[in-house]
Amino acid sequence: MTKKVCVLGLGYVGLPTACMFAVQGYHVVGVDVKREVVETISKGSIHIEEAGLKTMLQAAINSRNLVARNEVEPADVFIIAVPTPLAPDKRADVSFVESAARSIVPVLARGNLVVLESTVPPGTTNGLLCRILSETGLNPGVDFHVAHSPERVLPGNVFSELVSNDRVIGGITPESAQLARDLYMSFVEGEILLTDSTTAEMVKLTENTFRDVNIALANELALIAAEYGVDIFSVVALANRHSRVNVHQPGPGVGGHCIPVDPWFIVENSNEAGKLIRRARELNDSMPERIVQLVEHVVGPAQDAKISVWGVAYKGNVDDTRETPAAPIVHLLRKRNYKISIFDFHVRNFECEIDSLESAVNASDAILLLADHKEFKYLDPHVIGQKMRRRIVIDTRNCLDPAKWKGAGFDFHLLWKKL
Repeated sequence: MTKKVCVLGLGYVGLPTACMFAVQGYHVVGVDVKREVVETISKGSIHIEEAGLKTMLQAAINSRNLVARNEVEPADVFIIAVPTPLAPDKRADVSFVESAARSIVPVLARGNLVVLESTVPPGTTNGLLCRILSETGLNPGVDFHVAHSPERVLPGNVFSELVSNDRVIGGITPESAQLARDLYMSFVEGEILLTDSTTAEMVKLTENTFRDVNIALANELALIAAEYGVDIFSVVALANRHSRVNVHQPGPGVGGHCIPVDPWFIVENSNEAGKLIRRARELNDSMPERIVQLVEHVVGPAQDAKISVWGVAYKGNVDDTRETPAAPIVHLLRKRNYKISIFDFHVRNFECEIDSLESAVNASDAILLLADHKEFKYLDPHVIGQKMRRRIVIDTRNCLDPAKWKGAGFDFHLLWKKL
């Protein structure tokens, strides 16, 4: 008998995961609390941007293996893929995980498998999740099975990474881990590595904390390089030619649903330990203010100055604005009375209005590039410059060709280095 899988949360991870199981022949019920999301998916349309998602979704729906609902249904497997945002006190907000778990309780049956994919603090699967599921009167690890399998995918390349990435699965018992492995083997071609649930939780947090600390190092090096008048991107590129060196890229800050959030999860219950991690987070969080100071230095006092902000996604070639450094940068610039006009090739919904390219650059004094969308590389600086009041570019992502823009009469600034 084909297993029925219920996926709770139809966002950037949950929806592609639901589609993957559906095209493998599982009967999948995708559940989301947002009615408009369910209605959109049921029509074969998508509410998020992801390469190949619409085609995959339509194939899953046409096969009748995927339906979208607002309510949880009985199933053999439940996969929780809901957000775990950062609370104001810098602790994990696990309320969505808790709510998802409670919605499973009325339909949980003996022999079921519950997999938590959401990124959570160590101990959540074996603690909070199992306590809630135990309200059924069933015994976790005996009457039903529980595992943690953290998602490890990159927005914009989700389907490829769902298949090819190695996957860590941690069970509350060895049998729970084995059952989860058997489930994911239906589409995962990478190696599946089994461990316990708390170790699996720590693995995901360690991956993103490493990246955050590495980016903090790059950003600090960028500040030091500026004191010497050195192009930090050249420094990083040349340093990385050493086979044992892998310095990440500096930039305007760190965004996305993982890297600026997960390090706080790993230290939230640690007092003495975690000082380096906390310092890295604070340094990366300080970058938006430093970028605004750079704008003030290059452009001058606000007065009537207009800044054309290019790209508000947290990274290039996606529409994801979660924790994007562009948000505080725009807020701080407006607070200093700069006129702001925003253009983004991918983002349609943002806290501020997204303008057309022509409107964004018209009569502007400077371009502030915050997301390295590939489309920016192909814009004609001569055409852009004709619409501007002053020709200034501040490229925080090493996206544009300096020679090309300088040739069009632009003052070109690569982070703190004027080229």
